[in-house]
Amino acid sequence: MFRSLIAELPNVIKKSPSKGVKNYATEATFEVKPFKLHNLQSGPPTSGKLTKDEAIKYYTEMQTIRRLETSAGNLYKEKIVRGFCHLYSGQEACAVGMRAAMKPQDNIISAYRVHGWTYLMGVSVKGVLSELTGKQGGCARGKGGSMHMYAPNFYGGNGIVGAQVPLGAGVALACHYKGNGGMCLALYGDGASNQGQVFEAYNIAHLWKLPCIFVCENNGYGMGTSASRSSCNTNYFQRGDVLPGLWVDGMDVVAVKLATEFARDYVTNHGPLVMEVFTYRYSGHSMSDPGTSYRTRDEVQEVRQTRDPISSFKDKIINAGLVAADDLKKIDAEIKKIVDEATKAAKGDSEIAVAELSTDVYASNLEGDIRGAAPNSWLKHGSLKRAVNLK
Repeated sequence: MFRSLIAELPNVIKKSPSKGVKNYATEATFEVKPFKLHNLQSGPPTSGKLTKDEAIKYYTEMQTIRRLETSAGNLYKEKIVRGFCHLYSGQEACAVGMRAAMKPQDNIISAYRVHGWTYLMGVSVKGVLSELTGKQGGCARGKGGSMHMYAPNFYGGNGIVGAQVPLGAGVALACHYKGNGGMCLALYGDGASNQGQVFEAYNIAHLWKLPCIFVCENNGYGMGTSASRSSCNTNYFQRGDVLPGLWVDGMDVVAVKLATEFARDYVTNHGPLVMEVFTYRYSGHSMSDPGTSYRTRDEVQEVRQTRDPISSFKDKIINAGLVAADDLKKIDAEIKKIVDEATKAAKGDSEIAVAELSTDVYASNLEGDIRGAAPNSWLKHGSLKRAVNLK
């Protein structure tokens, strides 16, 4: 059983305070890069306050995703993860910043680079890694693999390029229909930005004033093609035409949080908005892509040294006196321990039985047996908590 990392890791600091550190600051204010606006009179604030607990939480989440993806990459190289495997390393501030601004009634749908999002939306590290390895302890009992992971309010990774965008508009329509004050983040990459269905989703969302934030995670490359070679307009935040747009530095978790808070308030009151988070991926498009034929190793190394979302945030919170370097080392060690244990457990987990392959076709089956199996009777694993392996 893996308890919530966020619940337990701050205790590492409390139990063993760093030598020579008497007091921590309880909060600090951080300046962010100016936002770029489209069809907006004003934008988010260019500075934001973080408490000590928030700083620890965001650092822990980003570092956990980084470590999780490293494990996923190693499992793929060992041929324990089969099929596709798309890593999020380098883009951690995007997901963590957006998640920090979400309310309980909010939703998110994305493409297939979603191991980190799956973790943030409530699935344990073991639940993610077991799903990657096709084991029964996975969040979809091993049936979804790397691309298709789900959790409450998380409508998964989607393998058809750009297809999640109109689905996200549909989720936003459901929020509007329910009147629950929720919204949907519909994420896609710069490589999917030229899909016609993206613009169709913009159009209907604007006409119906749907609470949807269309998020272009611009990591610079759609598969092996740079944004400048695939798009005549690389200002993705402007491409919603009459829809308002917002550009944010996706390597700064504080900036992403501020931008998403602003965007959330806007879409729940006025209708859709396009948000571009400018980020970078360290790995290739997928594990089968070395990522070096269309960019240089020097380029990747420069980003790692100058813009890395984790190391830059680490420096900020240490310099602000929110936490000491020794305390972050303790957190790093605890994260490594938990991910290593989850990796070992995923390797030792078993696959589902053949008889179970035809189950889980419907969440609530109204038609009786499906190919000889009744998913909600003899298997008894249809309940949401067990199915997604929550923390």
